Amino acid sequence: MSSVRVDGQGGSAQDLTYRWLKRHIATLPRDGGTFLTESEVAQQAGTSRTPVREALLRLEAEGFLQIVPKKGAFVPPVSDAEVRAVMQARELIEDWCVRRVVPVAEEFLAELGRLVAEQESLLDDPVAFIDCDRAFHRAIVRRAGNPVLADFYETLRERQVRMGLRAVANEENRARTVLAEHAAIVAALREQDPARAGEALAVHLSSTLAALHLPEVAGWTGGQSVAGLS
Repeated sequence: MSSVRVDGQGGSAQDLTYRWLKRHIATLPRDGGTFLTESEVAQQAGTSRTPVREALLRLEAEGFLQIVPKKGAFVPPVSDAEVRAVMQARELIEDWCVRRVVPVAEEFLAELGRLVAEQESLLDDPVAFIDCDRAFHRAIVRRAGNPVLADFYETLRERQVRMGLRAVANEENRARTVLAEHAAIVAALREQDPARAGEALAVHLSSTLAALHLPEVAGWTGGQSVAGLS
């Protein structure tokens, strides 16, 4: 386990431990489950066991791990097949939604622009960056006005946070690539061009898959072969 400590940083012990753990989980191998114990995390993070316990409960509620009595916290594996399935489902929902929001109101364009600017300010904080990334995509899905799709999409994004955090934390310049791809989506929406917005989204999601180090499956983006994802 990494020895990055939370001592001396701003925020409560629970929040700092939560962020440390979330980032650590993102670095774990995806193809095998891992057990974490309170004492191990407390020692490595340089904190007491109480904030560790609270952080583990918070991460369990978010779907990152499962607390097993008398054993610790189990971080389940994420298979390549699951990654592809989640990304395929995301593409189907987000493509429909990003086209559906056109014509786009100025106030919504302003909201997306604010989220991109906020992400840019979080380049050195992968956890907060991915939280903001999630807000960007969620805003588009919710704007499309289908609550059933929006609710289903939330379950997909919970499963993908670990994947996206790993890509941003471990790959140099990935965060800046995400920013550029988000800006391209906003630019297409500003031009009121649904086809171009769909294409920009496809490039972004394809780039994400590549960042997760998985080979692209031919035709997975609605028959298009696009290299790269975020």
